[in-house]
Amino acid sequence: MMARLRIVSFATACLACFAATAATALDYPTRPVRIVVGYAPGGAADLVARLAGQSLSERIGQPFVVENRPGAGTNIATDAVAKAAPDGYTLLLISAANAINATLYDKLPFNFIRAIAPVATLGREPNVVAVHPSVPAATLPDFIAYVRANPGKVTMASGGVGAASHMSGEMLMMLTGISMVHVPYRGAAPALADLLGGQVQLYIAPMSSAIEYIRSQKIRALAVTLMQRSAVLPDVPAVSGFIADYEASQWYGIGVPRNTPAEIVDKLSSEIDAAVADPKFKAKLADLGEAALVSSTAQFRKLIADETERWGKVVKFSGAKAD
Repeated sequence: MMARLRIVSFATACLACFAATAATALDYPTRPVRIVVGYAPGGAADLVARLAGQSLSERIGQPFVVENRPGAGTNIATDAVAKAAPDGYTLLLISAANAINATLYDKLPFNFIRAIAPVATLGREPNVVAVHPSVPAATLPDFIAYVRANPGKVTMASGGVGAASHMSGEMLMMLTGISMVHVPYRGAAPALADLLGGQVQLYIAPMSSAIEYIRSQKIRALAVTLMQRSAVLPDVPAVSGFIADYEASQWYGIGVPRNTPAEIVDKLSSEIDAAVADPKFKAKLADLGEAALVSSTAQFRKLIADETERWGKVVKFSGAKAD
């Protein structure tokens, strides 16, 4: 009889716990939600997070507030979210940097794939292979031939060691066998400024920061780093048209600490997908040179795994390491 009572008590407790979780998910959120961003305010990642936060606030009726925590290549922000309570009130803006960092850093206080649960994607932004107008190359094949004729003399800017711009250049060198001199800067703005000034010859720049300079012909776009042409620059070919398997876009999504209840993850995923599918959201992303990206949670998880493996190969080829 006592054994039966214990079984009944345990089952009752489990049902009560399940009911409480379901109720929590049904009511979620009941207070403001943080979106932690590993970049400074004003950049593409920050703007995407703010667009997502605004859309979610309007849809759900609770504030989704961006909290910028830049530093260590987004690792400070990722660590903070990994250690946060898994209750759906602390979200992480995930980007390609998280996939790169898994190999770039020897010691991280977290295992990204295990610590952060993917929820939904937001958008994708191509980089642009851009050169100073003084470079005697009108096409990407011309530029590759120019670098081969001048080994060790052509300079390649980046937003820092391990940045997407750096790894995009390393991938170009890995797949073509050319060699350029890497010149790292402390962010995209100074790298672009020196490209405009002719202090460096190449910068594989984010579309959002380079588009106006391309349109005004202050820099020359040789190719975009998607697998196909970009609607923003339809006359500029894709790198993959010349180099098979080259793809180096930036992408953004939302993640939560592991063990966040599945009901909350599902609700967030559904609301984010609906927000991203909205024509107004798509138009705002297009103004940044980005395209909306809708995928299931499972597809997002696969994207992260695939990108981590692919960028790991490029990081190892480059020999780059970050402290």
